[in-house]
Amino acid sequence: MPQPTVGQIVHYTSRATGEPVCRAAIITEVGDYPPGVSEGAKANIAVPVDVTVFLPDTSFTDRGIMQSEVGREGGTWHWPEREES
Repeated sequence: MPQPTVGQIVHYTSRATGEPVCRAAIITEVGDYPPGVSEGAKANIAVPVDVTVFLPDTSFTDRGIMQSEVGREGGTWHWPEREES
């Protein structure tokens, strides 16, 4: 998986009640890796990010959220699914 960087488009899984919904978001800040982590190891370590989430009529920022590619719990982000052409 690529490392998150500022400006990347991601999907944010809503914290709303009921069925979680994926929303478009942009990473606006990337947290720090733990001290002593090598460059090679960073691909396997999740760090908190801040995102701006876009809704049909507004946007908001969620801070310090973690990546969740498998479970996609509410209040997490994941890489957009790739559409096969």
